[in-house]
Amino acid sequence: MTAWYASSMGELTIARQVIAHRGRRLEYFTIAWNTLEGLVAVVAVRSISLVGFGIDSFIEVASGATLLWRMSVDADVESRDRNEKLSLRIVGTCFIVLAVYISYEALSDLITKTAPEHSLPGIILAGVSLVVMPLLSRAKRKVGRAMGSAAMHADARQTEFCTYLSAVLLGGLLMNAFLGWWWADPTAALIMSPIIAKEGVEGLRGHACDDCSA
Repeated sequence: MTAWYASSMGELTIARQVIAHRGRRLEYFTIAWNTLEGLVAVVAVRSISLVGFGIDSFIEVASGATLLWRMSVDADVESRDRNEKLSLRIVGTCFIVLAVYISYEALSDLITKTAPEHSLPGIILAGVSLVVMPLLSRAKRKVGRAMGSAAMHADARQTEFCTYLSAVLLGGLLMNAFLGWWWADPTAALIMSPIIAKEGVEGLRGHACDDCSA
């Protein structure tokens, strides 16, 4: 009986290590993709919704780095729990700051009627993100459930959230480029703000994954 139990535990440990390795690969991809995405978004053109989208990408880079740190101590339950809670708080704080920033800039642009520049790179970036982000979010969610990780689940939600931002961003940029609706860009940014703030508040509260099984 003892030998069977030891064998079973060994198999579970190996399986968890495989899942953790898969999670690390997803986070490495997240960091690389969002770094590129953020640089293109921030440098490409002066557009408040595009800049907000770029800063969100850098926040996801920070989240990905935190998740890598969390998984580096996956075998240590106490350290794992501590890293999960810290990662949620860090990302939550960043999202609150981002929501305040883009709300201020968007309102300023609406009041002063500042028109954004046309952005073909931004349109392409948002379109590609609409394809990549849902796939990445789904893969992270599977790993989060398998590991019973609230932090990984939250990271998957952030990636899913990036899909919504991509759709809002693409709509605003297309309306500005083809219809000349200068107000579409700052309005799109304002639509982003409450979504970002909601995620930030949930991160600060440390909401756990409802469908993760420990």
